[in-house]
Amino acid sequence: MSRVGRAPITVPSGVEVSIAGRRITVKGPKGTLERDIPGEITIRQDDGTLVVERPDDERQNRAMHGLVRSLVNNMVVGVSEGFRKDLDIVGVGYRATPKGDTKLELALGFSHPVTVDAPAGVTFEVPTPTHIAVLGADKETVGQVAANIRKIRKPEPYKGKGVRYRDERVVRKAGKAGK
Repeated sequence: MSRVGRAPITVPSGVEVSIAGRRITVKGPKGTLERDIPGEITIRQDDGTLVVERPDDERQNRAMHGLVRSLVNNMVVGVSEGFRKDLDIVGVGYRATPKGDTKLELALGFSHPVTVDAPAGVTFEVPTPTHIAVLGADKETVGQVAANIRKIRKPEPYKGKGVRYRDERVVRKAGKAGK
């Protein structure tokens, strides 16, 4: 049996979970998230915990058991604490300028500044011009927005210039050996 799927999800105080048919809704201080439950997986609400169960040991149900538990746990954590992805900008003249909470202007060595708009539920923080924090309740959306920003100018292997995750290690290459 799935070790991940078997673990119960503790619901912190201030978070409200409602299950209607195949749809689960989680409300908390950081927002509201909804998701359809795939397959034949069921979610049972005990006092203060959620238990994800599967009807049998068929391959599809085994595959979905741990996945659904992780998705629901991410929803509960997202509406109570929120998620954060930190990005660093490396390079001479490369910087980020905030244009409100949901808009960024990036100078990344192109002939023009690049504007990034945040989708609903995602905000940006720019503590320094070379550091960006992507914040939100939905882990999937926060990760995708951070990946899209990184994709604009990936770190290159010779000087390491570009946008990288805070904990990312860029493998450097040796340049040409001159005469």
